[in-house]
Amino acid sequence: GVGPSDASPDEGVVEDLPLINEKAVEQLTEGLISHYLPDLQRSKSALQELTQNQVVLLETLEQEISKFKECNSILDIDALFSEAKHYHNKLVNIRNEMMMLHEKTSKLKVSGINS
Repeated sequence: GVGPSDASPDEGVVEDLPLINEKAVEQLTEGLISHYLPDLQRSKSALQELTQNQVVLLETLEQEISKFKECNSILDIDALFSEAKHYHNKLVNIRNEMMMLHEKTSKLKVSGINS
């Protein structure tokens, strides 16, 4: 024989469906929504605030990154100036050597003419 445990859990549900009151369904739905909606709205506003904070944070980070880039370009310019100074000193030394050589050759020419 078929015992009570063999009965399907859905058995009898379909027959009960027409008995469900639409007004009751509406009230239950409203109750459910009113129960969860405030939490969901709080969560929504918290998420919006978080998103706005993230946007501000990203903008701040971008500004800081651009500052670092400026610092790097300043360091590059500084290195360029010190390199230019180094080569300027080399040029000054070369000019001094050329003037000294010019003096020596002039003296040699003069002493060559005199002898």
